[in-house]
Amino acid sequence: MTWADSVPNLLIGLREGLEAGLVVTILLAAVRKTAAARQEQASASGDSVSGASASGASAATVSTSPVWLGVLGAITLAGAFAAILTFSVSVLTSAGQEAVGGLLSVLAVFLVTAMIFWMRRTAATLSAHLRGEVARAAAIGAGALTLTAFLSVGREGLETTLFLWTAAKASGQTVGPLVGAAIGIAAAVVLCSMLYRRAIHLNVGVFFNRTAIALIVIAAGVLAYGLGDLQDAGWLPGHTWIAFDLTAHINPGSWWASIITGVTELSPKMTVLQATAWLAYLVVVIPAFLSVGRATKPAPAAAPAPAAAPAASAAPAAGTPKGPAGPRELPRWERIAGSRPWLVAGVLVAVPAVAAGVTIATLPAAASSAADAVTVSRTNCAPEWSSAKPGTQTITVTNNSGLAGEINLDNAAGAVVGELETIGPGTSASLTATLDSGTYTFRCLMGSLAATLSQPVTVSASADTAGPGAVGTAPVAVKPVTVNDLTPPNKLYQGYAAGQLTDLAKAVTAIQADLTHDNLAQAKKDWLTAQLIWERVGASYNSFGDLGTAVDGLPDGLPDGAADKGFTGLHRLEYGLWHGQSAKELQPVVATLQQNVATIQRNLTSDDLTGDPTQLPLRAHEIIEDALRDHLSGIDDQGGGAAYAMTYADAQVDKVVLGYLANLLDEREPGLVARADSQLATLNQALLATQANGQWQQLTAVSLDQRQHVNGATGALLETLDSIPTLLEVPPTH
Repeated sequence: MTWADSVPNLLIGLREGLEAGLVVTILLAAVRKTAAARQEQASASGDSVSGASASGASAATVSTSPVWLGVLGAITLAGAFAAILTFSVSVLTSAGQEAVGGLLSVLAVFLVTAMIFWMRRTAATLSAHLRGEVARAAAIGAGALTLTAFLSVGREGLETTLFLWTAAKASGQTVGPLVGAAIGIAAAVVLCSMLYRRAIHLNVGVFFNRTAIALIVIAAGVLAYGLGDLQDAGWLPGHTWIAFDLTAHINPGSWWASIITGVTELSPKMTVLQATAWLAYLVVVIPAFLSVGRATKPAPAAAPAPAAAPAASAAPAAGTPKGPAGPRELPRWERIAGSRPWLVAGVLVAVPAVAAGVTIATLPAAASSAADAVTVSRTNCAPEWSSAKPGTQTITVTNNSGLAGEINLDNAAGAVVGELETIGPGTSASLTATLDSGTYTFRCLMGSLAATLSQPVTVSASADTAGPGAVGTAPVAVKPVTVNDLTPPNKLYQGYAAGQLTDLAKAVTAIQADLTHDNLAQAKKDWLTAQLIWERVGASYNSFGDLGTAVDGLPDGLPDGAADKGFTGLHRLEYGLWHGQSAKELQPVVATLQQNVATIQRNLTSDDLTGDPTQLPLRAHEIIEDALRDHLSGIDDQGGGAAYAMTYADAQVDKVVLGYLANLLDEREPGLVARADSQLATLNQALLATQANGQWQQLTAVSLDQRQHVNGATGALLETLDSIPTLLEVPPTH
């Protein structure tokens, strides 16, 4: 547990607890004023009817016990809700837990956001509204007062429970968030008690307004976490479209990273959807919240009511409140509840508890193995792993090492049958695997520590013990790939890329000759040749770093756009050729391009370019994703209109890279390469269909049907290629 993980729930508990506590405080104060008003009326009546004095005083008494009984019912309701959330989610599959957790996180953010704005608008009138409810309830009877307190506090309790639960889930811990919530709620209780006794003075409006900003930041993190859960569950797309991944550069267990992630609920690795949603939520909600505050003017203070007014409002006897036309008959349930506070309280406490118990008891049992929970420490890896049954297993892994790490369940051949790619310190996560006959061992890779292993466990499966997901139905285990495995394919790719760069240097020299002879028409043709050769190098998604940008960069983001001196390379040449620039103006551009291509040739095998073998599986996917993002969207078109030609070249190099990786992929997912090759052929056919008389056409020159065929083929191929980086991911080195 780290203290930073307690901060969000501490703030939530303090703010929401104070809000609920203020409701209780207002109810108690209203009851006290109502009792005083009745006492005053009873005394006035006693002057004329002396025999009624004692009975009038008794009638004027209004106890605060019904309020506390209603609060007890609200607490029971919140506890029952928390229990149902916890136990109902725990029996789901990993995907089901992620889906439900994501939906509840989004719902919690919606409710908390609505609550923040509601409190901003109605804080000034909340006290008067509750006093009116108390006066009406007191006129009906003590039972109605219990129900009023239950409804007033219960809503706050449900909102608080849901938000605390989702915030704790987003942090990945249990103890820290619970401790933070307990401290926050306890502090809220103490503050409200002191406010009720007038021991302190607190500007509640300022407190709520300032803590609302912090609550909005926490809600943004919970929203991003919830959307990530929905992506992991397959309910939302884009789980592989990573906005940033800082896990290789920062230690999630460091004190400063713990503070940032704990307070904001952000993670070091986020998808584009998560990052966009987080930023959009803050950009929209914070200005809207501030504008509501400026638009809402404080209501003028009401003039003190005459002393007789409260007495008059409290005058009707219990059970017969007056309406505009005199006493009105109450509904039967109000008459029954009004005189039976303990019955009402019993129902309010018993019904949520019984409902939660019945719901939990009727939940299906979660599938489990003989060891359905294991722990990890700095020295031990899953010591509880001593036996297992065949079939699908869901094992809860608790990380007590104080470090972030990766947990694998390997078979006897060292292939991974189940894994947790990242598990944070002090957190628990579910690992799901389907076990066939064989021997299985946990392997724990925590921080920078050496890998530790559990004892091997042998699973024996027979036709008698086989059940759903048992013998013969286990998915193919993923054998971890090593740098040594990827080095030979990467060397083949380096040789291929070197040949393409040699051709590129020749093509750039040809463009220089065209410009020397002022032959712009031929320069355009030779530019296309050079551009397609560069595409066939496979330098996608900025994988060649600054040198790649110098050869194939775009003017987007540069201070002076296309006129900026930092805009160089093939697309700068394309811009000049199709925007009327002279050969003399473009000769320096080509000279710089020649220098940059030569630099790439000299440094091709460096880690910044193609020297890192672990980047080759990423390249297989990102080449086509680059084509979809830049070419088929028209983003990188500077006038040449070569989107389909460049995509065709990308498909060619992608087939080459797949060929180099084919043996490794066939071992891990048989049929994937064959399926990708078939989809590449479909894409090539769709691309060639866009040509007119053998010439490539611009995006806008082809029919909608042709564009849809290309986009559809590209999307289908990307879905297949999406698993390659995961299948060929090199585990951390320890």
